[in-house]
Amino acid sequence: MLAQFNRKAMPMHLFAALAAIVLAAAPAGAADASFVVPERVQGMRMLAAPAAAGSAVAARELAELHQIEAARTPGQVARAMADDKDESVFLFRDVIGANFNAQALPLTALLSAHVGHDESANTDQLKQGYARVRPYNADKSLQPVCKTKKKDDSYPSGHATAGYLQALTLIELVPEKRDAILARADDYAHNRLVCGVHYRSDIEAARLVAYSVHALMRQNAQFQAEVAAAKAELHGSRAPAP
Repeated sequence: MLAQFNRKAMPMHLFAALAAIVLAAAPAGAADASFVVPERVQGMRMLAAPAAAGSAVAARELAELHQIEAARTPGQVARAMADDKDESVFLFRDVIGANFNAQALPLTALLSAHVGHDESANTDQLKQGYARVRPYNADKSLQPVCKTKKKDDSYPSGHATAGYLQALTLIELVPEKRDAILARADDYAHNRLVCGVHYRSDIEAARLVAYSVHALMRQNAQFQAEVAAAKAELHGSRAPAP
């Protein structure tokens, strides 16, 4: 693990190269928490259970998805499909600038990967616990445009949790962009509805999980150290905002 190395004893360019190697070697979708384990969040106690299948609330949520599907434009579909493929902090490149990418910012990429581990570790347990059927599996007349699955794991949305959690982390690095970052996170979460792969309550629950996990992250010394390194890296090379 990178945390085992003494940052002060290593030149920045060597540390950045090592960060990139560690990030590339990390298994995709790794669910081991880096900063906050699920036992600290206790999400099953925090979240209300999703609406039961066949209930009036579930019917309203499905009706909303049909309305969104009927109104979505090709441009909205394209953006939703692009967001479906990115759960990293670099989904906010349109807010920060063109040079905001993993290749240019390996320490920021490493922090983002660790935040992603915490998202997976916390939402995977909740998804299994609630086992909510995906909307397109509950209503076969829906036409999703993003990746689908047969597994019953709709609640909470992992993508939306990742978007909010990465947003809150990025605000630590560029607090002056807070409003724009949060607006992009809301748009990213809404795109799960445009995709047709989640109910509104899935993304609402995701936001609550993300804020709770982030509050605990900020108490973690390793998180603070990685934020400080990423902030120094970002402010040293950030392109002007478009």
